[in-house]
Amino acid sequence: MKKQLLTLALSLCLVLGLSTAATAVESDSIDVIVNASVIDTPTPSQLIGGIAYVSYWPIVQALYPDATAVWQDGQSVVTASGLTLTIKPGRNYLEVNGRCLYIPQGVQMFGSVPLVPARILATALGANMAWDPVGCDVVITAGSGPITSGDLFYDANDLYWLSRIIHAESGNQSLAGKIAVGNVVLNRVASSRFPNTVYDVIFQRGQFTPASSGTINRTPSTESIAAAKLCLEGTNTAGSALYFINARVSPNSWAARNRPYVATIGAHTFYA
Repeated sequence: MKKQLLTLALSLCLVLGLSTAATAVESDSIDVIVNASVIDTPTPSQLIGGIAYVSYWPIVQALYPDATAVWQDGQSVVTASGLTLTIKPGRNYLEVNGRCLYIPQGVQMFGSVPLVPARILATALGANMAWDPVGCDVVITAGSGPITSGDLFYDANDLYWLSRIIHAESGNQSLAGKIAVGNVVLNRVASSRFPNTVYDVIFQRGQFTPASSGTINRTPSTESIAAAKLCLEGTNTAGSALYFINARVSPNSWAARNRPYVATIGAHTFYA
């Protein structure tokens, strides 16, 4: 009966799209199955916004028996053969092997234990994850090894310039706002109306002020670099936007007058 009620709760979360605060459901009825074996998770798994959040450590141990974890600088650092994973409470992404994986609702806490989305954790560990709605089970199957490293996954030149334009244009904005600026650049790369490389889009004449003023050469913050990585992973907070403005600086801009409105994130308004 408990599992049937939990299945119904999850279905309602997914259908209604409820917020994090409204959908945190603690349950020791969610089983975590790794390689066909139920593993012991002393910290209960939870449904948050319709997403299954789990305690990361028992899953890491099941997939990587040689793993170790230490708590330093307010975060957990997990290491194993070919794996370096950093989990920081409240942060909206995991860092793994030099890559960033987006967590819209952030790393959650259950008492002193960080909880992360099961699917994101599985991706970080190079595993596959499925949700069994009948049994309310998180089912994880090992892959061939940890996720590919950032050095191999990201184009170094794209990451270099994307992180710098994000920092120059939105260094004082939220992570979502930083990602949105990066989305505009990548959306332009994908559009036939603009150049087809990150560098050429950024340095196209008359488009990005930091490119002409030189402020693009400032060293980006850690979060700006993370935002660039998240953009290159496919994270999108700006939809199909091709333009953005600061309405306080340019209240009557060409984009505001001529392009479809997409969203406002922090100080920036985005247009398609």
